Amino acid sequence: MTQWSGYLGLILQGALITIELTLMGSVLALIMAFLAGLGRLSRFFVFRALATAYIEFFRGTSIFVQLFWAYFVLPFIGISLTPLQAGVLALGLNVGAYAAEVVRGAIQSIGREQYEACTALNLGRWQGMRHVILPQALLVMLPTFGNNAIELLKATAVVSLISLTDLTFQAQVVRSQTGNTLVPFTTILIIYFVLALVISWGVRSLERRMARGLDGVRV
Repeated sequence: MTQWSGYLGLILQGALITIELTLMGSVLALIMAFLAGLGRLSRFFVFRALATAYIEFFRGTSIFVQLFWAYFVLPFIGISLTPLQAGVLALGLNVGAYAAEVVRGAIQSIGREQYEACTALNLGRWQGMRHVILPQALLVMLPTFGNNAIELLKATAVVSLISLTDLTFQAQVVRSQTGNTLVPFTTILIIYFVLALVISWGVRSLERRMARGLDGVRV
């Protein structure tokens, strides 16, 4: 029993790394999503081209290859990353590319009358975007952002391939030391599920709170 409590401690340590990866990767993904999503809507060709290139590249290549490239290839050009940094970079850029299309689609879903209202109020392009369009578009984005965050959580398992001691890596350690596959992998299965439920609950709570703030405007 004492032995298994020690192994459970290893798995919980891995859970902390997984949570850390998920949080930091989500922040990077969110930043890239808004930069690329707004870039796709820019009036300037250069911004649109850069945003499109980023989105298509990271959606069109494997997360495994992106992770290996960040960890094994970047050192050849003088950029050495820790396994955690490489994991955050690969996960954030990959998920951010998918979320960028969510940003673009949500903004384009806002009715034309809202843009006309911005003009009537003499708001500039970015003032109108910040104060009128984005608050409404964000409510449209949230459910898919929640899905993206859960996908990022599950994708953190790939970092075990570069020896980062996340949930999956620690489960493999316990399996190799005990010869038991059922217990460690059932444990991390439950932990992943609980973490996904927490993300879903958080996003739904935020969605309800924002919807109350937009009563009578769009919801």
